[in-house]
This record gives sequence, C-alpha cells and structure tokens, in this order.
Amino acid sequence: MNMATFTNQATLSYNNTVTRSNIVTGELVDILAVAKTAVTDTYGCDTCVTYTVSIVNSGASAFTGLTLTDDLGAYAFGAGTVTPLEYKTGTLKYYLNGVLQAAPTVTAGPPMVVTGISVPAGGNALLVYQTRTNDYAPRALEASIVNNASITGGALPAAVTATATINAASDPCLSINKALAPASVPQNGQLTYTFLIENYGNRAAEATDAAVVTDVFSPILQDISVSYNGTAWVAGTDYTYDAATGQFATVAGKVTVPAATYTQDPTTGVWTTTPGASTLTVTGTL
Repeated sequence: MNMATFTNQATLSYNNTVTRSNIVTGELVDILAVAKTAVTDTYGCDTCVTYTVSIVNSGASAFTGLTLTDDLGAYAFGAGTVTPLEYKTGTLKYYLNGVLQAAPTVTAGPPMVVTGISVPAGGNALLVYQTRTNDYAPRALEASIVNNASITGGALPAAVTATATINAASDPCLSINKALAPASVPQNGQLTYTFLIENYGNRAAEATDAAVVTDVFSPILQDISVSYNGTAWVAGTDYTYDAATGQFATVAGKVTVPAATYTQDPTTGVWTTTPGASTLTVTGTL
C-alpha cells in the first residue's frame, strides 16, 4: 500500500504583519492496491505467457467502472514503440473474491484495455489472461520484457500501477529435420540420411545437455558410415547401431549445436533469428 506524504501551512495577516503557523504533515493512503505477476518468469520463441493482475480494495466502499490498461511490454524503438506481446483473444478470466464472473470487455490492442472492472468493499478482483511473444520480443542472453499495467477510473485520483518482468530463457531450443538421398534406391543400393539439427535458443547445446538422436532405419541399413559436421564418427564411441533391428542412436552428449544469433531490423524493429546448425549424416547399403 502506497502512502503519499503531504504538508500544509497557514498564513495570518494583520496590520501589515504576516505570521505563519506551524507545518502539519499527513499521509494519503491508497486503499486500492494492484499487483501484477507472470506465472512463468522466462520466455522463448512464440511462448505463451500467463499474467495475473490482483486488485485489493481495503476501503469501506466498492470501486466500480475501473479500467485496466496493459502496455504488453511496449518499448521505445527509433521514433516510436514496438510491442513484444500479444493478448490471446478469449483467455481473460475475471474473479471477484475468488468467484468467476462474466468476462468484462477486452480490447486486444496494443495496448490491451479491459473496461467495466469492479472491486467490492474490503474485497478483491483477480484478472488472469494469456499473452504470446511475437517477432518484437528480444531473445538474446539477458534480454527481458518489462510489462506495465495501470488501473484508472472509478473516481481514483490517480492511476495505480504495477509491473512484471520476464527474462529470455537461457536454454538451447532444438529442432531436427531429416532428408533422404537419393529418393529412389535400387536393391543393394546405397543411400544417405541427413539430419539437420538447428538451435533457435540463445545458448549452445553442449555435451552436458546430453542431446541424443535416435532412429530405426527401415529398411535396415548395412555397413553404415556416420559423420557429424564433416568429421567421421566411430561406432561405440560416438554412436551405436544394431544391424539386426536398424536401431540407431548417438551417444549422449556427442550432439552439440551452436547458439542462434539475433538481428533486429533497424527500420521495423522485428527480430530475425538465425539458428545455429549441425549436420549428422548416416550412409549405408540396403
């Protein structure tokens, strides 16, 4: 609860004489308190982030006609602003003293605006809603999104505000794509499987992350040779293969992938991700 201090002094004038009173001091106590919280404190690419906004009324009278404005993490860029979060339509839930209510009116924005909020005397309101990160969300190490919410209206003398900060997750974010060449293979012919492993995260996938690629080759390959980023791998040390079943697996920790790099367009503010990449190839005979 915020308390603003104020002072006041009186002046008495008579017979061309001015005298001043003592200075009195008081406090203005906010009876409406707001807190904003992110359910998870990190985000990645295209991540769903759930926020809660708690409004507590410690006064003896209800507040009605309140408006919540959420800037969705907007930050200055160039001569304007860009917004790294988007409200997920239809996700807002509105509770009074823990009881679910009909959803108030929501304008997705940005900024996101919720109107028609009430808070009972001595009670509380809770708003829960989801957002999603977009191409304006910074992804580099130590990046963050600072999200500001304000409550106005309802005869409040000034806006009541709250802030929540989420940080870019410091993790690898891997994907894998498999290709076959040639597409048509004669019996006893040779083929190659190529696995492209990409990392969209801001941290490299290292040996300690214990990444493993597994596959079951059907039809079964014989006399396989394996390479990783152009370097030949050794059976038993770098990978295992059962020629009777076609079961293939890399040894945990052998698959490593560099971190992605991120570039922000100087005109639009959109972030572009260039994933780190590694290539695994397996060649064998049918």
